[in-house]
Amino acid sequence: MSFPANRMRRLRRTESLRALVREMALDPGDLIYPLFLCPGEGVRKAVGSMPGVFNLSVDEAMKEAEEAAALGVGGLLLFGLPESKDEQGTGAWDANGIVQTGLRALKSSGAAKKLVLIADVCLCEYTSHGHCGLIHETGAGWEVDNDPSVQLLAKTAASLAEAGADIVAPSDMMDGRVSAIRAALDASGQTQTPILSYASKFASAFYGPFREAADSAPQFGDRRSYQMDGANVREAMREIELDLAEGADMILMKPAMPYLDVVRAARERFDVPIGAYQVSGEYSMLHAAFEKGWLERDRTMLESLLGIKRAGADFIVTYFAKDAAKLLSPN
Repeated sequence: MSFPANRMRRLRRTESLRALVREMALDPGDLIYPLFLCPGEGVRKAVGSMPGVFNLSVDEAMKEAEEAAALGVGGLLLFGLPESKDEQGTGAWDANGIVQTGLRALKSSGAAKKLVLIADVCLCEYTSHGHCGLIHETGAGWEVDNDPSVQLLAKTAASLAEAGADIVAPSDMMDGRVSAIRAALDASGQTQTPILSYASKFASAFYGPFREAADSAPQFGDRRSYQMDGANVREAMREIELDLAEGADMILMKPAMPYLDVVRAARERFDVPIGAYQVSGEYSMLHAAFEKGWLERDRTMLESLLGIKRAGADFIVTYFAKDAAKLLSPN
């Protein structure tokens, strides 16, 4: 049937009609809110490049968790800024480390009953050199040593699960780390702890503001020898396939907006829960446009998130989580 009998605009005339036939919907429970934990008490240090984002002491993080839970946000993704760093990144698996301390505090709160607590597993925030694994000198300079790094990542994941993490999320991109983490979790009695693997994490310019927030910028070189080349979709599918074979329960795609095609390709190929991380650069550039008055804040924020979900993400890690939840709440 062709025009004029077939008029697509009939179902767009009113908000109630548009709502009735809407194919995709966002819910606060789809959103994961990242938090950056730091030592001290009463600390709420603004991150200059990320408006509305802070380094938080544990007591302040508890307040954020309570607000997020009240808004119906699905969970928290926790990163840590340790008191000191070393070449091994020993603070990552310290039983009294900043994220372990935060997890125990959050688990004792009422908010924990409503929130999934996800602990990022990586060494970059804890190493003095800022890389995601151990480094050693070579004739050509230096390189990240994969297999010894994997053992420390597994140790870190077990420590975080023991402290109360509902999910551990390795973001390092070392080969074989999912298998090692699964073995370490099972050996420590954490057989029910799922692994959310950053299976497809690209070496991206969009991470810039995060490195200020997490104090995790490499002190030399870059991460292109272990994070993925942005040109490669087929390789991303291989990475995901390998991580699932090693025991990953879920996968996380990072970044989101510049790699929506990768999210869609993964959704069409893999029947597992898929998340996407709307990273710091995505958040900061939108905020810059909001502050200039170039984009309408609320509509743009929700549209950016809806696009990620439409591409195939079941859940979204985003610094907009609380603000979006306020708009999505029926109250």
